[in-house]
Amino acid sequence: MIDLEAIYQARERIKGVVVETPFSFAPRLSEETGYEIYLKKENLQVTGAFKIRGAYNKIATLDPQQRAMGVIAASAGNHAQGVAMAAKMFRINALIVMPESTPLTKINGVRYYGAQVILHGSNYDEAYAYASDYGKEHSMVFVHPFADEAVIAGQGTIALEMLESMIHLDAIIIPVGGGGLISGMASAIKQLAPAIEVIGISALGAPAMKESFDAKRAIDSTSVRTIADGIAVRDTSPLTLSHILETVDRMVCVDDEEIANAILFLLERQKLVVEGAGAAGVAALLHNKLPHLKGKKVGVVLSGGNMDVTLLSIIIEKGLIKSGRKMKLTVTLIDKPGALMQLTHMLQELNANIVHIEYDRTSTSLAYGDANVTIHLETKGEEHQQAIRALLHKHRYLNSEEH
Repeated sequence: MIDLEAIYQARERIKGVVVETPFSFAPRLSEETGYEIYLKKENLQVTGAFKIRGAYNKIATLDPQQRAMGVIAASAGNHAQGVAMAAKMFRINALIVMPESTPLTKINGVRYYGAQVILHGSNYDEAYAYASDYGKEHSMVFVHPFADEAVIAGQGTIALEMLESMIHLDAIIIPVGGGGLISGMASAIKQLAPAIEVIGISALGAPAMKESFDAKRAIDSTSVRTIADGIAVRDTSPLTLSHILETVDRMVCVDDEEIANAILFLLERQKLVVEGAGAAGVAALLHNKLPHLKGKKVGVVLSGGNMDVTLLSIIIEKGLIKSGRKMKLTVTLIDKPGALMQLTHMLQELNANIVHIEYDRTSTSLAYGDANVTIHLETKGEEHQQAIRALLHKHRYLNSEEH
């Protein structure tokens, strides 16, 4: 594990640069799940994620000659912004290699701090390989997002803040991708409060560290696919795995559907914008992945809030449909004056709000003289939707389809 003194030194280096983010009780989430939950809101950090802690600590440990050569990093976004901001504060050049699929909000976040961006590869690991070769060729210092002792020590400062809050926790839940965050935090926890259970949460679509933890040896994935891009790491780092095997008690996985539900819950009920990786711990609690912690005090790290707004809009739309607050119907009508008005009047009777209508009379699946009408409705839950279906059936719209 990382020496505790290194984590305390990291805290001194980052003081005045990094925000000591709120760590507070989450009443709605606790009531919903049956755990006593406290949220560490690193989504409110200066760059929108915890990564600035490790990035700044690493660059602070470089000597002037190393800094003069500039720094390079590979990242899906949050580490990139951390390195870019730290480099700007030290007035040194920074080059960030990001996967081609990186959300625009994260690319713009890096450029905001003055760093140069190169888009390369379909995932973090391909971007990493390119950045590593580029850095060697141009004699730049590579700032690894997780497999670096100084970076790990910087991330461990989150645990110090949580433990010094005087909230006597039974467990701390931490998202896991490459393992730098949990390595640093668990090192601090097990040296200061070893009775606290440390639990890592991986995305099912990026299971390398979970599988490596179970097998107690490094296992790489062949591919990754998850909406939690901050923990979408394909290959296992032997360095962080060694720390994890020494300090972490348990690891579980959550799938994208569970992560999306957690993002929406945090947005709607806790008024927090949290990205996929940051919501992984809440997803595990919402979906009862850790029943042995029911009724206990649980700290959860919301590791970042740099959410791609396009993805967020999809999550919200799907969430409204699943919760019965939106529905989409396609109904075949006789294409004659008044037919559409008759249908909309029926829906008006039940106070279903129409937000969008599409009218199609040219589909090859239609009989001549018919038209398909697709209607998007705002509804008030499943009972309301059942009443709408019953009304359509009563008026013999038997060939209607629901999406």
